[in-house]
Amino acid sequence: MVQCEMCGAETASPTTVKIEGAEIDVCDDCAEFGTEVRQPVSESTSTKYSTSSSDDESNGSSGGGGASGGSTSRGPDMFDDMEEVVQDYDERIRSAREATDMSQEDLAKELNEKASLIRKLEHGSMLPSDSVQSKLERRLDITLTEGDVEDTDWEGGSASGEYTLGDVVQRKDS
Repeated sequence: MVQCEMCGAETASPTTVKIEGAEIDVCDDCAEFGTEVRQPVSESTSTKYSTSSSDDESNGSSGGGGASGGSTSRGPDMFDDMEEVVQDYDERIRSAREATDMSQEDLAKELNEKASLIRKLEHGSMLPSDSVQSKLERRLDITLTEGDVEDTDWEGGSASGEYTLGDVVQRKDS
């Protein structure tokens, strides 16, 4: 039995569908939310995401397309080294600007940016780009990134410890 990658239900015959550009294996109930993908018949079980060579493919077939995850070892992700912007970046920018008795227009001129950008940042409707972030941090003497962000453990998931979209996403119709 395989788990549906959308709701987590056990299914004997998952259907591969495309939802928002992603191909996932789902149960019959969740298949209506996407477009069924017909798998081309070929000798090779390799997918475009496969990292195994054709010599390694003959040692057992799981029947899945490799989409259910496994214990494959991956190299470091480019996002692992990125620092995250703090949640209250808008308040930090506004407070620091007001502490220096500067208007949004004055700060924008000093940073060689538009005043509308400063308004959007202070309103929290826009994240600062890396260059604007560094300018703000230098000029206002603030920090807008979190130090040493650790991945949080998810609550939920199946007994096997794997997570599905159903563990994370709330459906609009429920």
